[in-house]
Amino acid sequence: MFHKKTDWRRYRDRNRIERMFNHLKQMRRSATRYDKTALSFMSFLNIAAARLWINSFVNVT
Repeated sequence: MFHKKTDWRRYRDRNRIERMFNHLKQMRRSATRYDKTALSFMSFLNIAAARLWINSFVNVT
């Protein structure tokens, strides 16, 4: 039987991206897509992602 070596770095990065999208989906506005244009939707996603990114620095020792 052939066993493929696990690339743990790729696995970790994929997990982080999936968790980020899960957090973005929990924000009701992005999940329901109330924005009328692609530009306003992408702008909201950028702001939401920045908010998640900034929160990752709070209370970090």
